[in-house]
Amino acid sequence: MAAKNQQTQKPKKRKQISSVKVERDGSKSKKPKLLASKPSKDGSSKPLKKPFKLPKQKREQPNDSKFEKSESGNENKELTKRERRLLAKELAEARKKKRKPHYTLEQELASLWEKMRRRNIAKEDRSKLITEALQKMKGKISEIAGSHVSSRVLQTCVKYCSQTERDAVFAELRPHLLTLACNAYAVHLVKKMLDTASKTQLAGVISSLRGHVASLLRHMVGSVVIEHAYQLGNATQKQELLMELYSTELQLFKDLASIKESRLIDAISKLGLQKSSVLRHMNSVIQPILEKGIVDHSMIHRVLLEYLSIADQSSAADIIQQLSGPLLVRMIHTRDGSKIGMLCVKHGSAKERKKIIKGMKGHISKIAHDQCGCMVLICIVSMVDDTKLITKIVIRELQTTLKELVLDKSGRRLLLQLLHPNCSRYLSPDDLASLNLSVPTLSIKNELEVKSEEISRDEESGKEAATSDPDVTAPESGNSATPAENYVAEGGKKDPSLRRRELLVSSGLAENLVDVCIENAEELLRSNFGKDMLFEVAMGGFDGILHLSLDEKLNNLYEAIAALAAKPKSEESEEHVLENFHSSRTIRKLVLDCPAFASTLWKKSLEGKCQLWAQGHSSKVVCAFWESSDSKVHKLAKEELRPLIDGGILKIPETKQSAKG
Repeated sequence: MAAKNQQTQKPKKRKQISSVKVERDGSKSKKPKLLASKPSKDGSSKPLKKPFKLPKQKREQPNDSKFEKSESGNENKELTKRERRLLAKELAEARKKKRKPHYTLEQELASLWEKMRRRNIAKEDRSKLITEALQKMKGKISEIAGSHVSSRVLQTCVKYCSQTERDAVFAELRPHLLTLACNAYAVHLVKKMLDTASKTQLAGVISSLRGHVASLLRHMVGSVVIEHAYQLGNATQKQELLMELYSTELQLFKDLASIKESRLIDAISKLGLQKSSVLRHMNSVIQPILEKGIVDHSMIHRVLLEYLSIADQSSAADIIQQLSGPLLVRMIHTRDGSKIGMLCVKHGSAKERKKIIKGMKGHISKIAHDQCGCMVLICIVSMVDDTKLITKIVIRELQTTLKELVLDKSGRRLLLQLLHPNCSRYLSPDDLASLNLSVPTLSIKNELEVKSEEISRDEESGKEAATSDPDVTAPESGNSATPAENYVAEGGKKDPSLRRRELLVSSGLAENLVDVCIENAEELLRSNFGKDMLFEVAMGGFDGILHLSLDEKLNNLYEAIAALAAKPKSEESEEHVLENFHSSRTIRKLVLDCPAFASTLWKKSLEGKCQLWAQGHSSKVVCAFWESSDSKVHKLAKEELRPLIDGGILKIPETKQSAKG
């Protein structure tokens, strides 16, 4: 029976499948009678006079829509490409008109803008177009300022309009300033308004920002407006914006924020604020900013620096850990950001220092040319013991652009730090103070270590203990006369001289420097910044670190400079190196401080020609042989210079003449 049932069921299934296939193909179904029949009350089925409407309509609807689509498709095929493009454009404009209430006005303003922004347009014609545009926008400026097109038109109008028209635009935008500051397009207009604002208007804008500084700093677009206002404001206005970020009390009460103390620690002591409350408020402000990565603004750098000055040990360590990495590269372009970078290098662990250096990969050359960023690199080469990592990432990238670095005002400072560490001629007192800057709570451990080292050193030598404690916090003013050997690199355990030798000599940087100086000796001598680099290289660096392995190349450098000085004096050619202001003084210093160079210069360039160079800037070079403290150098030129001095041709200062007489 089961077999028979299976045989009887199989054909039925095949019929159903075939009927479904037929229906999908669009042909008529094989079951019209089943759909058109209806059971009667007595159980018998009777055919209906009319077909069943509902199922039929459901089936016919998709067929009708397909038919309509095919008709529209045929119509589109009949249209040309240009007609289809115009039709699509009309439909798009219709949608924009429904979506944008001022779409027509924006189109009119765009046509005016194309005329007014031309460079070759007359001022009168431009002012007419601007007046017409402002008349069209009057009363609607705040509504259309957020548009991509209208914001550009408004920027051009504000740039070229009269002061009366500019004041009218400013007055209309003033109530909506906070809303516009967070708009991606209107923010450019707000910045333009701040640039052209009067002192009274700027003060009004800064006062209107009160209470919203922290929220705007957390906004990617709004932070740009706060930073712009901070840069344009005076010292009092900057202080007003900063104080809001320090404490809730300073945010609520304006009188408290108008104190003269600029440092946070002084404000806390004067106003009697609770340090724990200030730390909690600043932490709630700083953490969202760091999480979003909004660290490019100088205002945020100032807040972070003040926070580190009062933070406890764990909070300061957390901030340094968060900043250690690629995030720090975006901060070191400002003065305060550079100080934060140095603090991260000084107090960071070996792992964090590695992240900082790796985050700079590919940006070393740009950082070295930056006035503030180069100080972070100086801090790295002065304190980090991992010389292999520094050589791989920092030194290798610097070697590709050595010529540009030695001629750049900021770029040369890193190289000069390796040649002559912490020299007051190349680093200002503020720069030296920045290198000694530290976080007070993180310096306690280092202070104890320094004290214990001093005590043990004094006990071994049998001397009394030092009476003065080492100053581990930032000094009030840098000591420009700080000798290199007394500089303590916080966190560095390696001997500073060994670290210098590995970075400068073992890495091959010194050899490349000497080659660059030989190839570009004349250009460096005449350059205001390059002459210092040439002098330090020719001297062999501080304590003669280059003479151990590069003595032969240094002699080639002396020969190259002497060859330039040996060129004949000619009025038609370029100014001679002995008569140039910069080069003559550099050569004079080399004669006084480097006897080997003085001997080479005398034998190759000046012997028998002193009378020719006894006047002008070149006379300083000739006099240097007489003034030299080295007896051999003085003896070389004594016979030839004595007649010139006695005859009054070569003038020697009386003090020098009496000393050598």
